[in-house]
Amino acid sequence: MENIYLIIVLAPLIGAIIAGFFGSTIGRAGAHWVTSVGVGISFLLSFHVLIGLISGDRQPFEGTVYNWMVAGGLQFEVGFLVDRLTAMMMVVVTFVSLMVHIYTIGYMADEEHNWPKESLAGVNAYQRFFSYIALFTFAMLMLVMANNFLQLFFAWEAVGLVSYLLIGFWMNRPTAVFANLKAFLVNRVGDFGFLLGIAAVLMYYGSLNYGEVFTAAAANPNLTMNIFGAAEWQVATVAAILLFIGAMGKSAQAPLHVWLPDSMEGPTPISALIHAATMVTAGIFLVARMSPIYELSDVALSFVLVIGAFTALFMGLIGLVQNDIKRVVAYSTLSQLGYMVVALGASAYAAGVYHLMTHAFFKALLFLGAGSVIIAMHHKQDMREMGGLKKYMPVTYWTMLLGTLALIGFPAFSGYFSKDGIILAVAESQRVGATFAYVCVLAGVFVTALYSFRLLFLVFHGKERMDHHTREHLHESPLVVTVPLVLLAIPSVLIGLITVMPMMLGDWFGDAIRVLPANDVLASVAASYDSAWALVLHGFVAAPLYLAAAGFATAWYLYIKRPDLPGRLQQRFSLVHRVLEKKYWFDELHLNVFAGAGRGMGRFFWKVTDAGLIDGVLVNGTARTIGRVAAALRRSQTGFLYHYAFVMIIGLLVMLTWFVFGAR
Repeated sequence: MENIYLIIVLAPLIGAIIAGFFGSTIGRAGAHWVTSVGVGISFLLSFHVLIGLISGDRQPFEGTVYNWMVAGGLQFEVGFLVDRLTAMMMVVVTFVSLMVHIYTIGYMADEEHNWPKESLAGVNAYQRFFSYIALFTFAMLMLVMANNFLQLFFAWEAVGLVSYLLIGFWMNRPTAVFANLKAFLVNRVGDFGFLLGIAAVLMYYGSLNYGEVFTAAAANPNLTMNIFGAAEWQVATVAAILLFIGAMGKSAQAPLHVWLPDSMEGPTPISALIHAATMVTAGIFLVARMSPIYELSDVALSFVLVIGAFTALFMGLIGLVQNDIKRVVAYSTLSQLGYMVVALGASAYAAGVYHLMTHAFFKALLFLGAGSVIIAMHHKQDMREMGGLKKYMPVTYWTMLLGTLALIGFPAFSGYFSKDGIILAVAESQRVGATFAYVCVLAGVFVTALYSFRLLFLVFHGKERMDHHTREHLHESPLVVTVPLVLLAIPSVLIGLITVMPMMLGDWFGDAIRVLPANDVLASVAASYDSAWALVLHGFVAAPLYLAAAGFATAWYLYIKRPDLPGRLQQRFSLVHRVLEKKYWFDELHLNVFAGAGRGMGRFFWKVTDAGLIDGVLVNGTARTIGRVAAALRRSQTGFLYHYAFVMIIGLLVMLTWFVFGAR
C-alpha cells in the first residue's frame, strides 16, 4: 500500500529533476511533457485513493516510510498519514497543478522575450520554470501527507523556498527580486513562531508524531507551562497560537499578509498555483489537522477568529482601489483566506477546509483567466487600459463570469455553499470575537461582489480603452490556455451541489477533524437543512444574496452607467482612498519599522561589535599592541656595550634587593 503513496509524491519530483538537470537535452517539449505527465500520474492516483477511501475499499493509512534517526528515544522519520482530509487535499493540489502545467505551455510559449539577449539566466528558462512548478507540487504533497511535525516543517520550508524561486523567476526585474525577498523574509517571521510551536509540542507532549501528540494533549488538556514570571500558561494555548503564527505567514493573514500581493511579480501560472490550492492554503490545512489541539483552547480559537475576520474584510477593501488585474484577484485571495480562518476560529473546521476546496477551483480559474487577458493585451495588466474584451475573448469572459459568480457566493455555485456555510456557522458561534467576525464576513459579501464585478466591467464591458495596435491584435487565447479554464469552471459550478452535505454538514472527514460537542456549530447548521437544495432555497431569502446584489448594482452604476463617478468619488473621499491605496501603511510598517530595525541592529553590531570590538580591539588592537611593544624593544637595542652593562648592573641590583628583602 505504501507504494502508491510513494509514486504520488515521487512522480512530480522525478519530473522536476529531469526538467531541471537535463532541460537542455530534452528541450522545451520534453520539459513540459515529463513534468505534466508526472503531475498527471499523481492526480490520477490521488483520485483513486480518494475514491477508495469514500467507498470503503481502502482504509486510512498511517505509517513510517523511512526512519532516518533515533535520538534519546525520539524517532525522526518520513511518514504518511492519508485519510479523507489528506486525500481531498492531494486531489485538489494535483488537479490545480495539472491545469497550471497545461496552461503554462501556452502562457510561457514566448518566454525568451522576457529576458535580455545577453542574459545567461534566460537560457533554458522555460524548462527551469516547469521544473520549479513540479518541485512545488512535490513539496505540497509531502506537506499534506506528513504524519509528523518534523516532515511537516521540512516540507513547509521547501514550499517557501520554491515559492521564492517562482516569485522571483524573472530575476532580471528588480521588482520581482524585491517581491521574492519580501515573501521569503515575511514567511521567516511566521516560521519562527511555527518552529517555537513545534518545540513546545515536543517539550511537553514528548513526541513529533501527530497521533501521539494528540493523545498526549487529550490526556492532559490542562497542562501548563511557565514562560516568564509566575504566570502559568496552558500548553495547548501557547502551542496553538505559535503554530498559527506560522499559518499566518503561509496563509497571508494580517499583519503577515504583505508578501502575497507583491508576489504577482511572478508569472501568472504561479499566481494560480500559489494562491489557489497550494501554498496559501497550507496554513488552513495545518490548523484543521491540528484541531485536537485547538479544541482545547478557546483563547487560541478566539485569536484565530479575530485575525481571520480582520483579514476577510479589510484586505477585501484594498481590492476596490487596485488597477492591476492580478492584484485585484490577489486581494480577493487574501479576503477569502480570511473567511477560511474565521471558520477555523469558530470550530467549523469542515467549513473552512470545504471553502479551501471550492476556492481552489474558482480562484485558479480567475487567475488563469486574468493571465489569458494579459496574453491578449500583450502583457499589459492595468484595467484602465482595457474594456470591451467580451466580444474578442468569449471563452475567457464566460469562464471568468462563472468563477466570479462562485466567488461572490451566488446560490447553487460552489462558492455559495462554502461561503454561506461559514457565515451560518459564525452566526451560531458564542465564542469571544464571534460578533465582530459575523459583521466582517457579512460586510465582506458586499465588498467581494463590488470588486469582482468592477474587474469584469472594467475588463470586458464598456468602452475600449486600449491603444490601436493592441486592439488590432486582440483575439481569444489558444486552446492550451482556454481548456484549463473550462475544466476549472466545471467544478466551480457543480462541485458544491454534489459534496456540500457530506463534506461540510456531515461527518465525511471522520476522525481527521475533531470538534468538541459544545463547539460544534456546524451540527446546529446541519439540523436546519436536510439537502443541498434546501441550502440553495435559503440563499434566495438570506442577507448575503442581497448584499452581493447591492455590490453588483453598485459596480454596474459606477463603471457602466456613470463611469465618470469613480474619479469624482475618489477626489471627494481622498482620505479614504489614500488609506486604501497605501494599504493601511502595512508595507511601510514592515519596511521602516521591522526591516528598518533589523538593518539598524545590523549596522550597530557591524560598527560596534565587528569593526569596533573584534577588528578594532581583539584583532587589529592586539596587532597594534604587539607592534608598539616590539618598537619599544627595538629602540632599546642601541648596539653600545656600556648601555648593555648598565642594564645588567641595574638588573643585578634589583634581583639582590628582592632576594634580601623577600627572604625576610
